[in-house]
Order: sequence, then structure tokens, then C-alpha cells
Amino acid sequence: MDNEKALAPDEKTIGAHPTVETADEPGEWRDQESFMTRNGLNLRSFERRPKVGPLTVLDKTMKTRHLHMIAIGGSIGAGFFVGSGGALSKGGPGSVLIDFIIMGVMIFNVVYALGELAVMYPVSGGFYTYSTRFIDPSWGFAMGWNYVFQWAIVLPLELLVAGLTVQYWDGAKGVNVAVFITVFWLFICLINVWGTLGYAEEEFWSACVKLGATVVFMIIALVLVLGGGPAEGKYSEYYGARNWYDPGAFNNGFKGFCSVFVTAAFAFSGTELVGLAAAETKNPLQSLPGAVRQVFWRITLFYVLGLFFVGLLVKSDDPRLIGGSGDTNTSPFVIAGKDAGLVGFDSFMNIVILISVVSIGVSGVYGGSRTLTALADQGYAPKIFNYVDRAGRPLYSVAFVLMWGPLAFMNLASTGATIFNWFVALSGLAALFTWGSICLAHIRFRKAWAYHGHTLDEIPFKAAGGVIGSWIGIGIIVVVLAAQFYTAVSPIGKRLGDATDFFEAYLAIFVVAAFWIAGYLWKGQGWLRTAQMDVDTGRRELDWDHINKERAEIASWPAWKRTLNRIF
Repeated sequence: MDNEKALAPDEKTIGAHPTVETADEPGEWRDQESFMTRNGLNLRSFERRPKVGPLTVLDKTMKTRHLHMIAIGGSIGAGFFVGSGGALSKGGPGSVLIDFIIMGVMIFNVVYALGELAVMYPVSGGFYTYSTRFIDPSWGFAMGWNYVFQWAIVLPLELLVAGLTVQYWDGAKGVNVAVFITVFWLFICLINVWGTLGYAEEEFWSACVKLGATVVFMIIALVLVLGGGPAEGKYSEYYGARNWYDPGAFNNGFKGFCSVFVTAAFAFSGTELVGLAAAETKNPLQSLPGAVRQVFWRITLFYVLGLFFVGLLVKSDDPRLIGGSGDTNTSPFVIAGKDAGLVGFDSFMNIVILISVVSIGVSGVYGGSRTLTALADQGYAPKIFNYVDRAGRPLYSVAFVLMWGPLAFMNLASTGATIFNWFVALSGLAALFTWGSICLAHIRFRKAWAYHGHTLDEIPFKAAGGVIGSWIGIGIIVVVLAAQFYTAVSPIGKRLGDATDFFEAYLAIFVVAAFWIAGYLWKGQGWLRTAQMDVDTGRRELDWDHINKERAEIASWPAWKRTLNRIF
């Protein structure tokens, strides 16, 4: 592989501006295909597409509007709408607010680091290659398979939550949850028939619904907190922050605070998909920076502010919360609407939650399949998975991830809450390793960039926090892993946990370690020295006249405007 090319210890590659070695674009033959073939609507579309260049090139049909909505609303799903109920029950509203702010700081730096790397190095299908290129090929192998595994687990989780969400309504309570799991699984299969464009359009419109509904909820929540609710509801007089006093802002002490971290990690899972999706846009250099900046708004407005209002309106000891003592498994967003006496609002929020969790299921298939295709293309997975058809679908990779969906049927043999907790723990910790690897790859890229004689002026889009931001991201991830270890050894309600408690909370650690060992045994390559990191091969071709003109314009702005542009 090019990104594994070793250089002599004293050899440096010096160049004025980036050059790029890219595969030929598949536009010429694709433009000659019929509409039915391009969109996967006939049998010809399932044929293998012509091989162009050294790498498997995915479609470039995603538009800037798709990328922006994926960035700002793509990962809002079960962790935010449903998992927050379990977090509220375990840690209280204070823990939820503080932990989500801390995780927000971490993900902010992660996405900016990813944005800098993605603009510099176009990656078709998997940013795990940054770990391979700048950290350790064996660790890159582990991160690639870890990411596939993460999304393979998320799919049945979201199917399970979708089934439980439907059963909120009385008419569905008598129907076996397996029926709803099957229906939603088939729907996700259908969406993937339309490939990249199908995923992009589904994400765009579902994100519009999620974001619109969350804004509506926050406006209504503000009115309810101030006592403007209907007379028949519990918010007809000033409600304020009484839930922070009774039953209290923090549940279960320090253990409760630590336990919320993994739920927060799961809620932010998928934020990094903006970097994966960028490879399937026509002009990532133009569309990706703006999409990365949208993450700030998602963290501030939707996660932090939205969950702050939830903590004000819903008591942390409410038995209806998932993970509480009850068995109705309803979201705190739904509970708030029902308690307010707003007729139909609870059902409206439940519909939004249903759209959200199914949307994340679609994202899981997209993220897992594209990463698996990239693994196969780099020789880290069986070659069958780099099959891409004329409609741009990595068919066998998509089928592989979809095959994990029926794991949701395990709910028939156990309680939904138990399976939910296992899946949240697995996927939440898996995401932490992905994010930590992005930050470390960014740090080592900057070090290698300077070593090979380059300057920061040659980087067209720089992370807002720079290397310090990536170190902060890694530091927070280490704290979260330590907190999770503490709650694994000493769970809530116990002085010392048993083996089940420990593995439920920390199983992902052993999964990643197994992948790392497998990668080392397969490739026999370890930690890369700075001199071995190739920062020139495969760099994106850049229009420096346009970039310098834009930089000159920004330099003429006042300081406050430059600061806002850097963050937003």
C-alpha cells in the first residue's frame, strides 16, 4: 500500500504544494448509463462496474445539502431520544448535562481533526486509513473492522428500539415486536437499493424532520418550564428547576455521573460519518468544511440544550424511563409531552423518534458497508467485498451489514432493556476508539508534515483547536474509558460487580484488542516512525489561486468575524 511506504530515517519529501495521485473518475461510462441503471432500478445495475484506476471509486452523487444535513442531524437517534432516558435515570439531569457537554467538546475536536485530514487526503470508503497511514497498519486494520462491527451492532439495536417505539401506541401493544422489527429491516433493505443517493435523500429529509421537531420541542419546553402549559397538565404553573432539587440533580453519586458517559458516547456515534460521506460528493474541498462547522450547532442546540430541557421537565426517578423500574420503555421526550397534557404531542414525538432510529439504521448500513469495501480494497478484507455495481452500490458489503439486522430478534428471548444496554455499551465504546484514533492520526500527521518540510500554510482547512484540540479529545476519551472501567468493576447499587457486569460494560475493549492482534499477525507491521509516514502520496489536488484569494478576503475581516468563521 502507498500509505505504508517506508522512507529512510533521514529522507524528507519537500514540496511547495500538494500533488495528488488519484484514480480515474468513472464519470464517462456512468454518464452513458440509463436513469434506471444509475439508480439501481433494473437488473443491469447489479453488474460489476468497470474497474477504473488502482482503487475502488465510489459514487460522487451526494450534494452539499446532503452533507450539511448529515453533519447537523445525521446521528440524532436512539441515543439522544431514548438512551437519554436511561442516562437520566442513572445519573440525574446534572450528570446528563455535564457529561454531554464534556463529550461535545471531545466530538467537536474530533470532527475538526477529521475534516483537516479528509480535505488533505481523499478517502473513498473509510477514514480508518488515516490510522494505517499515520499510526500503525495493524491498528488501522483494527479500527477498520471495529468500525464495521460498531455499525453492524447498531443496526439491530435501532431495529429493536424502532419495534419498542411502535409499541408505545395501544393498538400495537398486542402485536409481537418481531413483526415491527421485520418491517423496518425490510424498509432499510429497500432504501439501500438506491445506493448513495437513496441514503443521502433519506438522511436529508429525516434530518429535516428530526431537527425541526427538536426545535419545536425546545420552544414548547421553554413555555412549559415557565408555566405556560395547559391547565390539565402538570406544567400549568411555573415549573422551573424543581426536578433538580427533588429528586435531585445527581443520582447515584459519582457512579451515576460516570455511567452517563457511555450513553453520551453512543448518542454522538455517527457524527464522524460526515467524513465518510464527503468521499461521495463531487467537491469535498468546498462542501466538507462547511459541514464540519455545522457540528457546533448540533452539539450546542440539540444535544446540550435539548437534554437540559428534558432534565427540567422529566423526573429522573420516573418509572416510565427506559432503565428505570417500569416496563413501558418510553422516551423522556414523549413523557414530557404526555405530562404536559398536550393532546397528540406525545404521539408526534414518538413518530419523530421512530423516523430517527430507522434513519440511524440506514446510516449503520451505509457506514459499515463503505468501510468494509475500503478494507477489501486495501487487502484487509476478502476481495469479494470490493464489488461495486453500476449503480454505485457495494453489494456484498451492504448485504454483510444487513445480515446483522436479525440479531434484534434476540429481544424475543430476553428483556428489551437488557439487550439495549449490551448494545449501547458495545457500540458506545467502539466509537470512542474510532474518535481517539482520528485525534491521534491528526497529531501524528502534523508531526510528519513538519518533519517532511511542509508548513501549516499548505493545509487548506485547519482544525479549529489544532493539535491541542486533538490532545484534549484524546484526554477526554481516556477519562471516559477510566470512568467506564470504574462502573464496570463497581456498578451502581453494588460495591463490587460480577463478571457479567464487567463484560457488559467493557467487552468492546477486548474486541478491539482481538482485531489489533489479528491485524498484526496478518500484516506483521507495527508502530510507524515519523520518517516512515508518507505525507505526499495521494494528496488532494488543490486550486491554490482560489484558496489564497479566499484567505486574503478572510484576513481583511475584523477579529470577531474571523473567530466566528473559524468555529461556525
